[in-house]
Amino acid sequence: MNNVERHQFIMNQLQQNGAVNVLELCKLLEVSSVTIRKDLKLLEDRQLLFRTHGGATLNNPYTIDRTVFEKEKIQAAEKAAIAREAASLITDNDSVIIASGTTVQAMAQEIQPIGNLTVVTSALNVAVQLIKHPNVEILQLGGILRKSSTSVTGRYAESILNDFFCSKLFLGVDGIDLDFGLTTTNAQEAHLNRKMMEVSQRVIVLADSTKFGRRGFGRICGIEEVDQIITDNGVSPQTVKALERMGVKVTIAGEEQ
Repeated sequence: MNNVERHQFIMNQLQQNGAVNVLELCKLLEVSSVTIRKDLKLLEDRQLLFRTHGGATLNNPYTIDRTVFEKEKIQAAEKAAIAREAASLITDNDSVIIASGTTVQAMAQEIQPIGNLTVVTSALNVAVQLIKHPNVEILQLGGILRKSSTSVTGRYAESILNDFFCSKLFLGVDGIDLDFGLTTTNAQEAHLNRKMMEVSQRVIVLADSTKFGRRGFGRICGIEEVDQIITDNGVSPQTVKALERMGVKVTIAGEEQ
C-alpha cells in the first residue's frame, strides 16, 4: 500500500471499531510501528483522529470542565458500585482524606462508620453527606470555592494539610492516561490533590471506565504514584494489565476479588 491507501485503511478501521491499536495496524499493514505512528500523527494534524496510548480514537480524549450537577448523572450506576467498594476500605477509627468529584460524593453517601472516623475534605458536598453521622469528625478545608465542583482550592487549603497525616486518600479524577498520568480540568485543584497525596499513606483513585484514555488540563501525578484504582468492568483488560505492570492494584467494582 502507498501512503494514501494506508491512511484510508486506518480511517476505515476507525469508522468500524471506534479505535485502532498500533501493534494491530503493524500486523495488518505489514509495516513498522514507526511508520504507523507517523501516519497517526499526520492524520491527527489533519484533525481526522486523536492519538491515544498505543493507538488512536475518533473521540476527543481531552476532558472539559462540567459542573457536578451534570457529571453526577453520567455513569451513575457504575459510580455507585465504585462508591460501595471504596467505602468498604474504611476501617474503624480511620483518618482519611476525601477529595472532590461526583464519585467520591457517591462514596460519602455509602459510608456507614462503625467506630469513629475522621474525614478531611475539600468538597462541600462530601461534608454535607457525612454530617449526619455523629461519630464522623469532619475537617472542612477552606479556600477559594470552585462553584463547578463545589470544592475549595488554593494555598490556604494546602497549608492546612501540613498539620495532618491520613491513612488513605480517596481521589476522583477527570482523566487517566497511561503516559501522561492522572489529570483534572483545573490546575489549582490538581495542585491541591498533589498536596493531599503528600500527607496520605495510600492513594486510592475512584474512576469509572470512561475516564481512561482521557486527559484534563491539570496534571496531578504519574500512574506509578497511585496505589489502587477502583473502576467498573468497562475498562479494557489491556489497560488493567498495563496498570498492574506499573504496580497499581486494580479493583473492578461488583466483581469478586
